[in-house]
Amino acid sequence: MPHNAAPAEARTRPHAPPPAPSGATGPDWWLMMRAFLTKGRSIASFSPSSRFMARSMLNGIDFDSARCIVELGAGTGPITAEIAPRLRPHTKFLAVELDPVLCARLKARFPHLDVVQGDACQLDKLLAERGIPQVDHVLSGLPLPSFPADLRDTVLATSSRVLSPTGSFRQLTVMPLVYYKLYRRYFDDVRFRFVPANLPPGGVYVCRGYRA
Repeated sequence: MPHNAAPAEARTRPHAPPPAPSGATGPDWWLMMRAFLTKGRSIASFSPSSRFMARSMLNGIDFDSARCIVELGAGTGPITAEIAPRLRPHTKFLAVELDPVLCARLKARFPHLDVVQGDACQLDKLLAERGIPQVDHVLSGLPLPSFPADLRDTVLATSSRVLSPTGSFRQLTVMPLVYYKLYRRYFDDVRFRFVPANLPPGGVYVCRGYRA
């Protein structure tokens, strides 16, 4: 399905972000550590991703042709920070973060980007509200292996429904190759990129060809 070109204003938020909720102060590593300790099953790691992890997540994305990129579970924004300078005027971007404290940090850090506190299971609705019919790449920082199976199924099915036929689902992990067979159950084509320069060492699964 072809994309309609959109001006840069379509992916910006000119208004000031709302006041940060209580607890949204401190360095990024502290916010991630606290979120991990209190909500470990919904937070992928106890520390923000390194720039090496973020760049591996984006490796191979053609920003000149991409019309829409979505980030799920954006945390404090290390991957968002690598995406932002690469975005073209025609590219729409949406960052989705469920945790209110982490989302507040994202909105304060990236006031010019579309950041929403929302549920990845509602991605299709979030996109419909913005008039976005299709996505080129979904980048996930969610700890999907620790999700209940039905919730994981919903996230992957919802993401795959909005992906273009040539699009990719990219999943961050801090347990290299442990879950390769898991993602092979969902996708025909799964490739893994190891990122040793991360704390803890991890990598990225690049998935295509969702199996309904």
